[in-house]
This record gives sequence, structure tokens and C-alpha cells, in this order.
Amino acid sequence: MESTRTIRLGKKYLILALFIISIFSCKDDNENNENLEQVIEEGTQDVFEFGFNLDDYVVKRDTIQNGDTFGKILERNNIPYPKIFEITQKSKDSFDVSRNLQLGKPYTLLCSNDSLQQPKCFIYQPTKERYVVIDFQDSIKAYTSYKPIKYVEKTASGVITSNISLSMEELGKPYMLAIRMSDIYAWTIDFSRLQKNDKFKVVYTEKYIDDSIYSGIHEIKAAYFEHNKEPFYAFEFETDSVLGIRDYFSDEGKNLRRAFLKAPVSFSRISSRYNLKRRIAHYGYRLKAHRGTDFAAPNGTPIMSTANGTVTRSGYGLGNGKFVKVKHNATYSTQYLHMSKRNVKVGDFVKQGEVIGYVGNTGSSSGNHVCYRFWKNGKEVDPFKEKLPEAKPMSDSLKAKFLEHIKPFKKQLETLDYPIKTDSLTIELQDKKLTT
Repeated sequence: MESTRTIRLGKKYLILALFIISIFSCKDDNENNENLEQVIEEGTQDVFEFGFNLDDYVVKRDTIQNGDTFGKILERNNIPYPKIFEITQKSKDSFDVSRNLQLGKPYTLLCSNDSLQQPKCFIYQPTKERYVVIDFQDSIKAYTSYKPIKYVEKTASGVITSNISLSMEELGKPYMLAIRMSDIYAWTIDFSRLQKNDKFKVVYTEKYIDDSIYSGIHEIKAAYFEHNKEPFYAFEFETDSVLGIRDYFSDEGKNLRRAFLKAPVSFSRISSRYNLKRRIAHYGYRLKAHRGTDFAAPNGTPIMSTANGTVTRSGYGLGNGKFVKVKHNATYSTQYLHMSKRNVKVGDFVKQGEVIGYVGNTGSSSGNHVCYRFWKNGKEVDPFKEKLPEAKPMSDSLKAKFLEHIKPFKKQLETLDYPIKTDSLTIELQDKKLTT
């Protein structure tokens, strides 16, 4: 396999190389001898990944290429067809390799550490965290596992000079942190109209796989935003342990969200509103009712469910393109059209803010956008003219627990200092890193 990168991990190779080097560079200097001993000791440590000692194998890594199948990959590595068939049949109940391999996803072959380099184990990684092992070195077994994840707590504070994205960039913080904050405050602060000298503080966690691979923002635990000199607190709190629903509340326990988000995409603009008498260029300017609200956004922008609910439709239509429909309760449903990719299937329960697809230009569409449609009692309506319900309030029994829960976070926010600007250089005063 020409495209496969082969990594040989053997103690004997490293020790031999170090021995040869020592012959030509040996000195009586004790300091050099000590350094050499340290290198040998550190370099011969076993390397573990996916639950295997990689030092026992020849490790071949690659990604699924166009036309690749599980059988073709093993066949290229000298596994006979009867053996491939046996492996496929015995592992399909745990993971169907004939169907589930996706183009571009990485895989690893653990091969015998000899001249034959016979494959012993196939490991497929559908996500950064999850991996599937098909082990056929003794008996054939297949299972799914997860890489170890570390969460690192961090803090940020800033003063708005233009917009929150620029402020995050000046602080060296991820752009996604700005998006997550705009989502939390979606019903209380208009992030497109922030004022100069508005301020924010936030306590959040980042996710790392195998201790070092950055995997994005995990959660925002607490935030403070001062907008037009008015304070807005936000604290994350679990309100339904069965469904795992977490929401954000003010320091007084008031839900910051409504039952529905204002928009299914962040940082977008409305390119066309609900209009029953609209003339559409795409249809030759004929009168054609537009029963949705179009949000223009770049291709691939995440589309979020605007409320908790169950996916009732996920498919393709000539006009709708790729679309998803969500039923929220007996009264309300929403639909999201023209996706480039759908991220959910029928029957999935989705939470408010969960990504259900990505902005595209499929179906009858003249540009990248999502057409957001809103049903009330089976009739399509304009959500911006409806008096939508408030989010479910916190129960009295939970409020006492919540007020106790936020005490340390509120104190942590209060102790954060705002950055000082000196010669256009932003100095962040605090960035706590606590591993949990």
C-alpha cells in the first residue's frame, strides 16, 4: 500500500541506534554520560494507544480512500479472502465494516513485528474520541471504545471594542467561545448591537483527547456580561437528569432562554422574511407565498434546533432540498430546509441548540441559506409575530439547590480582572487551568 505510512516501534532499533551514536561521540565527561543514560531510559518507554502496546507491532496508519472497503484494505496487506470473509461475518453484529466505513476517516493496522508484517488488528476512528477495534490475531472479536478525555478549566475576561469575536481573537481565545456565549444570551443580549466598553467574564472548559489533542469547547459553566452598564449573569444547571437537559439561568434562577431560539444559526442575517405575497426571482418573479424565514449564512454553518423536540422527518425534497423537521410538542413544530448535510435521523430526540444539519444550497435555492419554517397547531406561521411561550421555569425544589450550586462560580467571576491594554497589546491577567 503505497499511501500507507508505516511506523516501526521497537526497543531494539532505538537502543542499537543510540549504541552506534555513543561509539562515535563517547566522552569521559560525566555530564554527557548522564545525558545519554536519560535519553535511553526515556526513549524505550512503551507506547500505548487503543489499549495496545504499539511497540509489539508494526503500525500502519492511513485514511479511507475512494473505493476502499474493509476487504480491499486487508487484501492489499496479504490477508486471503476466506479469512476476510470470516472476520467480516463474525464482527458484523458489533460493527458492520461493509457499510460503516466513511471516506477520509483514519484507520490503523497493527501488524506482526517481523518480515511478513501480517495484519493482526484493524482499528477504525469514526470520530476523534470513538474508535472501533476488530481484533483477529487470536479469536475474532470486535468492540467500540473511547479515547481518554481530559477537561481543562479556563477563564477569560474582556472589554468590547468592536464585537465579541474580535475581543476573543485579541485574547487568543477560540472563536467558538464567542458563538457559545451569543447562544447563551440569545434572548437577553443582541450580540450584533454590543456597545463599546461592554464587558464580559466567562468560566469554561476545553476538551483534550489523549491529553494533548484539542477537541474544542466542552461547556460554559458560568458567565457575566455587562451590557449598557446592566449586569447579566448566566449559570449552567441541570434541570432534567433523565433526559440530561441543562440550561442557563440568571443569578436569581430565571431561565435565560425562551422555549425557542430566535434563529437556527448564529451570527446570520435574515435575507427574506415570511411573506404570503412575495414575488420570487427564482420563479420568474411570479407571486408565490413564502412561508418561511431565510437566514443567509456561509455553506457548512451549523444549523441548530430552536427548541427541544423529536425529529419526525429527515430527508430530501425537490424544492426543500435536504431538510429536517422537528416536533416540539402538540402545538409547535419547526422545519429547516436547503441543508448541505443532515446530522440527525427520524426518531432522534434533539435539545435546543443541538446541531441538526449544516447550511447549504440544495433544492430550489438561489444561495447558501436555511429556510426556517414554523408550525403552530398544524399551520405555518411567522414566528416573529407569535407570542412564543417562555422556557419552563425552574421548580421551587430545584431553586435552593441551584442557588447553592452557583456560589463558588459567582465568586470566581467576581475575582476575575479585566485585561489591561498597553501599547495595543492585550494582557490577560488570569487564565486558570485546572484538570478534572
